[in-house]
Amino acid sequence: MTQGKKDVEQITGRDIDFAKWYTDVVTKAELIDYSQIKGCVVLRPYAYALWENIQKILDDMFKKTGHENVYMPMFIPESLLQKEKDHVEGFAPEVAWVTLGGSEELTERICVRPTSETLFCDHYKNIIKSWRDLPKKYNQWCSVVRWEKTTRPFLRHREFLWQEGHTIHATVDEAREETHRMLDIYADFCENYLAMPVVKGQKTEKEKFAGAEETYTIECMMHDRKALQSATSHYFGDGFAKAFDIRFTDKDNTLKNPFQTSWGMSTRIIGGIIMTHGDDSGLKLPPKVAPVQVMVIPIAQHKEGVSEAADALLEKLKLSGLRAKTDVSDQSPGWKFAEYEMKGVPLRLEIGPKDIQNNQCIAVRRDTKEKIALSLTDIDKSVKELLDKIQKNMFEEAKANLDNNTFVAYSVEEMRDIIQTKGGFVKAMWCKDLSCELELKEKALVSSRCIPFVQEKLSDCCVCCGKPAKHMVVWAVAY
Repeated sequence: MTQGKKDVEQITGRDIDFAKWYTDVVTKAELIDYSQIKGCVVLRPYAYALWENIQKILDDMFKKTGHENVYMPMFIPESLLQKEKDHVEGFAPEVAWVTLGGSEELTERICVRPTSETLFCDHYKNIIKSWRDLPKKYNQWCSVVRWEKTTRPFLRHREFLWQEGHTIHATVDEAREETHRMLDIYADFCENYLAMPVVKGQKTEKEKFAGAEETYTIECMMHDRKALQSATSHYFGDGFAKAFDIRFTDKDNTLKNPFQTSWGMSTRIIGGIIMTHGDDSGLKLPPKVAPVQVMVIPIAQHKEGVSEAADALLEKLKLSGLRAKTDVSDQSPGWKFAEYEMKGVPLRLEIGPKDIQNNQCIAVRRDTKEKIALSLTDIDKSVKELLDKIQKNMFEEAKANLDNNTFVAYSVEEMRDIIQTKGGFVKAMWCKDLSCELELKEKALVSSRCIPFVQEKLSDCCVCCGKPAKHMVVWAVAY
């Protein structure tokens, strides 16, 4: 038995213990290593390359909509954090504080940023004077710190990487439009690049971001039928502007407070990719973001002409713009097959003496394990077509999981039974009362994921209290 085969067999079955399977995959696929500080991990090169691809695509999407990148300090004085009451109360339990500078005690505590709204507001106050200074459409790529009690690779770190967009506008309409535009960008990115179907909607008052007037979300279903909040977009109104005394002279020569938004996606989305697409062989990465899209494996590479043919094939793929590599190590082909299945490389191309004679190579799809003989003539075109099919198939499989595991409930008992026996998303009517939301959390063990933009009138009554319903809500167990 090769070492590669042994490694794959050591992965816990996905349907046996999903949590253990997940941990096995993130370590054995060489995505992370654990550090000495709980909740802080090493992102190994393969994981960071995946994040770089995510970052590049999103950064291009942001810049096409007029956003500029900036960088704020990582430290926030306590007095600055305290300026917006709801905001600081929401983050207080997770804040990490600095009290010493070298050997001297600081005169004021400094927090390590959990998010940067207060820093942006402090900056806006200095640079915004007139309506001509608006809008400001900024984005920041950075790390943030939240001192979580329970941590899990990618899903919940004490330090994690993300982007946080912050914009400020002269009118309510502009700010609301921005809030929805950015949510649509996240949805587009998840569905068309990560092959992750989303449910778009608004968070309830209980679940909205601290300090926001409205929070919007995209919710994705994982293979184990739990929900993952994958990105959020927040409308702040003028609450932060008033708290920080940000004012501008409008066209009518009167002083007004501007309106703000923020929106973000983090390395948590890598956990989402793993849990949406992975299988018992390891990762399964969407071609559009995979660090390596094609792995070329020479078969019987000691024989004359094989290594040269593999190199020529690799060069052709690279020249066509594909992210491709070859493995010419002395490991067995079986080890290599298992290794790159584990790492989720979308397509493997095998080339040996017989293939060279037949002017072909053997393509093996990671998503279906299907083997296909491809002519070396126009191989770059054939490979791109195959990668497009893989991308599409991965989305369709994830969409089927979402559609087949979304249910309707008309009572608390029915909702609890669905969650306990099937899992998934449960659509049910809600009266908008917090007490019912809390009761469903206690009795059905679910949280409200969102009030979907696409509403259905399932009944006239709240699933919990029977009073007139205001919204249809998606409920689920969530990460």
